[in-house]
Amino acid sequence: MDGRMMRSMRLREDESPGEDHTASCLCGSAPCILCGCCPSSRNSTVSRLIFTFFLLLGVLVSIIMLSPGVESQLHKLPWGCAEGNGMVLLQSHLDCSSLLGHRAVYRMSFAMAAFFFLFTLLMIYVRSSRDPRAAIQNGFWFFKFLILLGITVGAFYIPDGSFSNIWFYFGVVGSFLFLLVQLVLLIDFAHSWNQLWLGKAEECGSRAWYAGLFFFTLLFYSLSIAAATLLFTYYTQPDGCYEGKVFISLNLTLCVCVSIISVLPKVQDAQPNSGLLQASAITLYTMFVTWLALSNVPDQKCNPHLLNHLDNETVLAGPEGYMTQWWDVPSIVGLVVFILCTLFISVRSSNHRQVNSLMRTEECPPVLEATQQEQVAGQAFDNEQDGVTYSYSFFHFCLMLASLHVMMTLTNWYRPSEAGKMISTWTAVWVKICASWAGLLLYLWTLVAPLLLPNRDFS
Repeated sequence: MDGRMMRSMRLREDESPGEDHTASCLCGSAPCILCGCCPSSRNSTVSRLIFTFFLLLGVLVSIIMLSPGVESQLHKLPWGCAEGNGMVLLQSHLDCSSLLGHRAVYRMSFAMAAFFFLFTLLMIYVRSSRDPRAAIQNGFWFFKFLILLGITVGAFYIPDGSFSNIWFYFGVVGSFLFLLVQLVLLIDFAHSWNQLWLGKAEECGSRAWYAGLFFFTLLFYSLSIAAATLLFTYYTQPDGCYEGKVFISLNLTLCVCVSIISVLPKVQDAQPNSGLLQASAITLYTMFVTWLALSNVPDQKCNPHLLNHLDNETVLAGPEGYMTQWWDVPSIVGLVVFILCTLFISVRSSNHRQVNSLMRTEECPPVLEATQQEQVAGQAFDNEQDGVTYSYSFFHFCLMLASLHVMMTLTNWYRPSEAGKMISTWTAVWVKICASWAGLLLYLWTLVAPLLLPNRDFS
């Protein structure tokens, strides 16, 4: 009898984790999202990845709606966009043109930005996972998806009016700030890379690590020089395009200045890990942003991409003759960089104190030993009981900026006109150029801050 009772108790103990795991799938924490096929992970990392998945899902929907093939098929549907009419079958006030092209991207961006802004406000001053709001951050995924879906549906019922024009300027500001976030992440990545390889070189006593650092530094500077040469070749003319010439020359000069400052003896004494690898990466990124800026110059003579747009435009037979343009190379490259940055935001941990201060994250915490019960395959363990490893609110703020930035990237920074078409303006050029200057100043600050503020600890 006692043996049966013991076996029954063991059976119940074996079944309880599975029951708890099933119950948590809709209302619990992040573990069930992993579907039992992944190793145990930090709760903080899993939650960030799932929120990033929500963002990338919205980006995918925007890409599908922006596709000219999808737009043309939508016009052919009997319940969809008949010429001169709205939604025939639904009999609602939904403007059919809002489902097409750039308007759809604007509304998807509004929905994602509103969703992440809501969590930005909700998660202010969450200090640890003991805060009741931390359960909302790390769980209730099904209901959060329903909230995002509801906001998205509601966004498509917003009357067009001046919505697109107003939201364009929100996108300009958000994209400017996200370009700075990208630069901070690049500084963090280059710093971690340099520190890791220098540590390997000292640990192994091999010069191969130093050779690797030298190779990539030389590669980045070579690519930067090649990029500047190509920019002068394709985006300037001997008798014109003076703005482009000034932008390229000035950014090159600033990059040379920060490279020299990064290897000054006083800077090296204050920050031994700073060097030319970080400076070369910043230089290449500056040339990249300069390229993005020049690709938006609204002058056919100074912008070869604008000529391609005019040649390859697709005008749909919608109620307002809505125009969609094929993506160009800068837009595609910008989208790839955006995806890499958002993924890096989700998984990053750093020992760079200044970057952690800017990104509102803690210094690379030691891996907490989870109990045997917590280390269940496919489940996450709570590593934030004593303190959060990142600012929940600032993380959502970054994703809100990312949703605005991807809106501008997918629409190629074109501003809606009164005729319902998208036109190129100088706004995008100046925003990106100013972002490159602000980024260089930000990197310069990380170099000279220990010298200007000697009483603060920047180690």
